Amino acid sequence: MMSNQSPAPLVCFRVLANQAGIPAGLLMDLGAGDEAALLDLFQTPGFQAFGLEMPAYYREGLSAQLAEALTAAGWSQLVPGTLLREDERLVKEDLPVGTLLIEGDWCMAAPPKPTGAQAASRALALQLAQLVASDAHTHDIEALLRKDPTLSYHLLRLVNSLGIGAGRKISSFSQAILILGRQQLRRWVNLMLFAARQGDPRSAMLLARVAVRGRLLEQLTKALGQDKAAQDQAFIAGMFSLLGVLFGMPLPEVLAPLSMSEAVQEALLESKGELGLAVRLCEAVEEGDFGAVAELLQELKIDVAVFNDAIVDANHWMIGAVTGSHGSPIG
Repeated sequence: MMSNQSPAPLVCFRVLANQAGIPAGLLMDLGAGDEAALLDLFQTPGFQAFGLEMPAYYREGLSAQLAEALTAAGWSQLVPGTLLREDERLVKEDLPVGTLLIEGDWCMAAPPKPTGAQAASRALALQLAQLVASDAHTHDIEALLRKDPTLSYHLLRLVNSLGIGAGRKISSFSQAILILGRQQLRRWVNLMLFAARQGDPRSAMLLARVAVRGRLLEQLTKALGQDKAAQDQAFIAGMFSLLGVLFGMPLPEVLAPLSMSEAVQEALLESKGELGLAVRLCEAVEEGDFGAVAELLQELKIDVAVFNDAIVDANHWMIGAVTGSHGSPIG
């Protein structure tokens, strides 16, 4: 529920890439408010983990108290001149000398024209999404995965990286279905689609962005008091929201053959309902538009403190997903 306006600033994070287009850092931005009110948030286990899991940066200009707390948590002040913004296609050869970190929407640009093999892989990936969305028979899904071992490999790596097997390694697709169940399988297959894009330099950063969207939508839906089914639906909406960008196709065209609830379709294509507002909120977060974020939180009746907890959780979860997709720590 929405309380009186919180004195704490809104917290947003942006994932930074290195020159290879791989997630290599996390940059925190703050909205207006009493910075001291964030000290409790900075002491939470999720926030404390950032400095250990990924290079974490804050901009200059923070209060001495806040900068000290962040430094103690393993964060570093961003060195001026080391961050480049790129909103068009990333061309490594054109990067200025000395560029260490890259922000911007370059990963949202159109994908490179696929080769024959990549086009075939894309067709299989789309077919896989259709099968899972329509709750097809397990044998049909497994048969398709066997046509592209890369898809199976990425699925199992992602599932194992986030500890879904509860202490046991999942070594086969059939085992993944048995342990996960069909509902959870849907989310991992859709997440895996973003991790298995060979030859697409946007892949790692798109995976990071869609992982944050899915987890944030899930957490916000939980904060609104919705049940597990609604939370899973929100996570899938986060996945579907960037399928058009991933495949370089209009989103309505990608979604047309997929089986989804009316609520998800209206949220993604018409911004309707609470879920539609939450999707718009994710977009505002990515744009760093604190004014729009605050307005949407008011419409959703979600407190700033609840949002800050959710955005920390979403980015913490994203780090696990991106690390799992590459099989090594980020950075």
